[in-house]
Order: sequence, then C-alpha cells, then structure tokens
Amino acid sequence: MSETKKIKTALVSVYHKEGLDEIITKLHEEGVEFLSTGGTRQFIESLGYPCKAVEDLTTYPSILGGRVKTLHPKVFGGILCRRGLEQDMQQIEKYEIPEIDLVIVDLYPFEATVASGADEASIIEKIDIGGISLIRAAAKNFNDVVIIASQAQYQPFRDMLMEHGAATSIEERRWFAKEAFAVSSHYDSAIFNYFDGEEGSAFRCSANNQKTLRYGENPHQKGYFYGNLEGMFDQIHGKEISYNNLLDINAAVDLIDEFEDITFAVLKHNNACGLASRPTVLEAWNDALAGDPVSAFGGVLITNGVIDKEAAEEINKIFFEVIIAPDYDVDALEILGQKKNRIILVRKPTTLPKKQFRSLLNGVLVQDRDLNIEQPEDLKTVTTKAPTAQEIEDMLFANKIVKNSKSNAIVLVKGRQLLASGIGQTSRVDALKQAIEKAKNFGFDLKGAVMASDAFFPFPDCVEIAGGEGVTAVIQPGGSIKDQLSFDYCNEHGIAMVTTGIRHFKH
Repeated sequence: MSETKKIKTALVSVYHKEGLDEIITKLHEEGVEFLSTGGTRQFIESLGYPCKAVEDLTTYPSILGGRVKTLHPKVFGGILCRRGLEQDMQQIEKYEIPEIDLVIVDLYPFEATVASGADEASIIEKIDIGGISLIRAAAKNFNDVVIIASQAQYQPFRDMLMEHGAATSIEERRWFAKEAFAVSSHYDSAIFNYFDGEEGSAFRCSANNQKTLRYGENPHQKGYFYGNLEGMFDQIHGKEISYNNLLDINAAVDLIDEFEDITFAVLKHNNACGLASRPTVLEAWNDALAGDPVSAFGGVLITNGVIDKEAAEEINKIFFEVIIAPDYDVDALEILGQKKNRIILVRKPTTLPKKQFRSLLNGVLVQDRDLNIEQPEDLKTVTTKAPTAQEIEDMLFANKIVKNSKSNAIVLVKGRQLLASGIGQTSRVDALKQAIEKAKNFGFDLKGAVMASDAFFPFPDCVEIAGGEGVTAVIQPGGSIKDQLSFDYCNEHGIAMVTTGIRHFKH
C-alpha cells in the first residue's frame, strides 16, 4: 500500500453503536488507544477496553447540555496537525496535543426527527455541531487521518481492518474522506431544506445509495439511480432493473395511484396502452390487455390488487418486462417466475416526494407534483345536455389516464376501460385520429364512449370528429377564448361536455 500509516489513537463518539463492537475489538487487538465521550466511552469500557475521556484531555467538562464536548484545540489540533509539517509537529508537542489518527463519529438523526413530526425545539437540538466539525476536520486531513462518518461505513472499515490491520493507505483514507463529505453535504442539505420550507430560495437535493445501471437510456450512455429502491419495492425475481425500466416503473406508479378500485394497467414508453377497472384482477387484466394487445408486448404491467393463480396464468401468456403488484399468491409467483429475466416487484407502501425536478439547459426545473384528482363536484357542465352518471364516471376515469399521458393527448374510454389513446402528437387532431384508428383496429365500438383531452379545444374540430364516431361526452380543462365554438357544436349535436378548469400537460 502507498503511504501506509499506522492508527495509534482513535477518537470515537457515535450515536449509533450497533456493529461498532467488532471494530473496537479489532482496534484494541492492534494496540490502538481510545479517546471518547459520555455514552460511547461507557460502551467501549463495557467491552473491557480502556478509554480516555475527552474531558480529561481538554480539562473541560461537557457543557451546555452536551452541546459542547469535543470543540477544543486539543481535539481538533490532534486531528488537523500535518504529520509531515515540522511547524505543526512542534506546536502539538508544545501544547501537549496527542495525534489522533482515526475519527469514528456519526451525526444526530436530524432527518428522522423531522419525519417524526417532532416540535421545532427537538428538531433544532438534532442539528449536530461537534460531529459535523469532527467529520470535516478529519476528512480535510485525510493525508494523515481516517474518518468513519456514519454507520454505513462501519462495514467497509471493518473489512479493511480484517484484511491488513490498523494501517491505511492514502487511497483508502481518501475514499473514506469522500464518503465523509457525502455525509456532511447531505446533512447540511436536509437542514437547509427544513429552514427553507416551501420558499425554494435555492435548489438543494441530496440522494444516497448510488445504483449503477447497465447503461442509460441508450447503450452508449452511462446511467445511475440515486435513491432507495428497496424502500419502494422488493424485487423477488428477474434481471437487473434498467434505466428505461425505471422510467416506465415511475410512470406506472403515478398512473395506478390515481385509482382506488381494482385496476390493471399496461404501459409502454411511459404511456398506458391498456387499462381497466374491474371487480377482480383477472377481469381487469383481460380488459386492459384488450385495449392494445400488440403494444403490450414487452411492456410494464401494474395493478393495485393481489395477483392470484388464475390471473397469473393469463398474464403469463404474453411477453413483458416488468410486473408490479402489492402482493402475489404463492402459486401465482411460481407461474410468473418461469421466465428467467422477468422482473417481478412487490410494491411497498411509500410516501413519494411532493416535488419533481429535472436537469435542463444549465439549471434545474422544479415543480409541485400533480396531485390533483378531479371529483364529480369539480366538473362544470357547459352544454345544454348534462352527462349521465355513467358518463361522469367514465370521464373522470379517462381524465386520470390523460393526466398521465404524454401531451398532446386524447383518451377514449367506455365502461371504465381504455379503448385507445393518442399521445405525444404535435396536433390534438392527430392525437384523436390516432386514438380512433387504434380503437377500431382492436374492434371497439366508439358509440357511447367518452373523450378526455389534456388541454382545451380552441376549435370544434376534435369534437366534430369524435361526435361523428359516436362519442357522447367530453371532458376537457376549458379556458380558451374560443371555448364557445366547441360548446355550440356539442349543443347542436347532443353531446355533453364538462370542463375541469385544470390542465394536465405532461412532457
């Protein structure tokens, strides 16, 4: 190892002690002396090893209710002194400052305290001062000092100790320093966002748990995911999840969360190509697949119901990439698991972030997540003919789908089943024509269907085309200065139209 340095003295002051005992034992076997505070010192001594108190070194007790314990020149001098600089070494000798070669410290659980709903006084007390200072000092002086800045780094440090004892290379120390700054920057970002609240005065987002993907959107691009996928899903079968899988999974989750009744959706390229709500998962699957059995090939499947054996037998008849459900019967898993690479996910209850962001140009776009789900009382009837109860149900159903479809988008629905959609078109008329053609190709009768649009109709052309195919009700945001043209056409031809006042563009 290059520039190997022996660990002789370790400062240990941690909140989380689980997994620390093996490290302390190995360090003691290697002749390392310990320096610690309060509960950590008691923990080390309970293992049977001597430990010097920080208070004895500094000659100051822990004061201000524990707010000040390690903030002292004899502690930080021992960490920050440059072993290769004669002036530094002369000064620590003059002031009787011991060299500290290893710092093991973690931070008060600020994020967990905020998430618990604690009062502000309790939250403020979880802003770590001494710990964050120790981390930065030790990481800055990585040429001479090892820093273990969180419980997540216990294992790699333990492995290093077991491999070659209490000696470290410059490469190892630099790696631990990098990890330490990741900890400190994440911590400070969480604190800033707490104080900033909803102001959005600066963009600070920190995510851990890097997952290297096979590649990005295309094979020539690198791809990574930062976040806790295991907190959202248990992957119980299949190959590694890809970048494009994740885009589709995200779209699938957003879509299925719109529905409370048992619903099945099939997605392709982030858009629904089949969706139905039915009394059973099997019925929902059959009618979702009927919406576009061609596009379903290689798609992502999601349901909010438990998949049983009967449903699994039907689902297993087609090729698909990913399936997501809250649970599966054992015999259903045996069937679905027959394909080696098929990704099977169990979705866990998880609260998703309320903000969305994406990199763009030389900056970042941030917006509130679109959580609005229109209800019957939100609809404004703008035509002489009022929609029936069934048409209202179908229009709200269609509106949920169009909200989660790429603009320009038109959705055709009948009987809580997606008949077809036209998505991602530069013209709303083209989107409608695409939807009509698809519906007819798969044998659907559009008489009595409803149409949803993600934006208003400045001209009545789409309403004319849809009405000519038998569509009897239309839901749209409204808001165009030319809305009346569409209203007039609907009144003349007996079509019910409602507006929501809310657009659901999605790009």
